[in-house]
Amino acid sequence: MGRAHVYKRDHTNTDEIIPARYLNTDDEAELAKHCLEDLDKDFVSKVRPGDIIVAGEDFGCGSSREHAVWAIRGAGVQAVIAKSFARIFYRNAINNGFYVIESPDGLEKINDGDELEIDYKAGVIKNITAGIDIKFNPLPDFALEIINNGGLLEHITKQQK
Repeated sequence: MGRAHVYKRDHTNTDEIIPARYLNTDDEAELAKHCLEDLDKDFVSKVRPGDIIVAGEDFGCGSSREHAVWAIRGAGVQAVIAKSFARIFYRNAINNGFYVIESPDGLEKINDGDELEIDYKAGVIKNITAGIDIKFNPLPDFALEIINNGGLLEHITKQQK
């Protein structure tokens, strides 16, 4: 279960997720200190392990930096729910073992601070606060397997053993 951090906007870009001035490291803990700081200066003080970001269309647009996924994951976020994702961000997330959920209804049915529980396999977001279920198309089994194995490199390593 996690608390929702809702950004009612489209086109949240990778420079807003982790500004380019911090790309001199790949340390997730260091990147996490600056996650979303140009969009929400208080995000890192509010976010708790297991929380969830909710946003509009085209989340993760802009440059193809994996640092954006690392910063979000490093901040303890369990998933991002958005109406849609930039394709490179979407694949970077899966390759790095991070959950992304495309939901056309999420932004309208989830408010900032709502408690959410996600069944990734069944494709259901339970909004505990509002007492409603929000259905989404779950990721395909191969993508869930990559995420559950910790990312693409770990997945390949496990397949070779």
